[in-house]
Amino acid sequence: LALALEPRTRELRQRFDQRVVEPQRRAYAKIAQAAFQAGGEDTYPDATFTLRLSVGEVRGLSDAPAFTRLGDLYRHGEEHDMKPPYCPPVRWLERRDRLDPNVPFNFISTADIVGGNSGSPVVNRRGELVGLIFDGNIDSLVLTFMYTDTRARAVSVDARAILTALRDVYDARALVDELSPAMLHSL
Repeated sequence: LALALEPRTRELRQRFDQRVVEPQRRAYAKIAQAAFQAGGEDTYPDATFTLRLSVGEVRGLSDAPAFTRLGDLYRHGEEHDMKPPYCPPVRWLERRDRLDPNVPFNFISTADIVGGNSGSPVVNRRGELVGLIFDGNIDSLVLTFMYTDTRARAVSVDARAILTALRDVYDARALVDELSPAMLHSL
C-alpha cells in the first residue's frame, strides 16, 4: 500500500510545499524583517538552527497551576472513567502503587518557545536540568512573531518525573544511576 501511494503523496507534498510552505517562508522573512526594523536591536532573531537561550520563570495561570503531579495523572483519568485518551498506559496503572503521587510531573513557564523547541532542556539558575520542553499552550502560538508572558506558556515534563518513570515504571535503574547527579534536580 505504501509503495502504491508513494508517487501520489510525493506529488501532493511537492505541490503543498510550493503553494503553502514557500509563500509562508517568504512572508515570514518579510514579517521578521519588519519586526526587526520596528524594534531595532531589542528584537532578537527567531530560532534558526542556532543556539537560542530563553529566560523565563515557572508561573501558573488562573486556570492552570504551575505544576501538575503524578497523582493528577490518575485523578484526571478517574474523572473520565479511565477511558481513552484520559487513561494512563497499562504499565503506569500496574505500577501506580510504586509512584509517589506528589512528585512533580509537568510544569508551565514563561519561556519564549517556537516550533522545534520540543526536547529542549530547561535548567534552573544553578545550571541543573529540571525538565524538557515538549509543548506550548494555544497562547504560545503567536510567539513566532511576538513575545508575551501574559498567557503564553511553555509546557515541560519535570526531570523528577522522568527519573521516577525510568526507575519505577520502566525498571531502568541502571540508566538512572548513570545520569549525572550534578545535572539533575534531586528527587
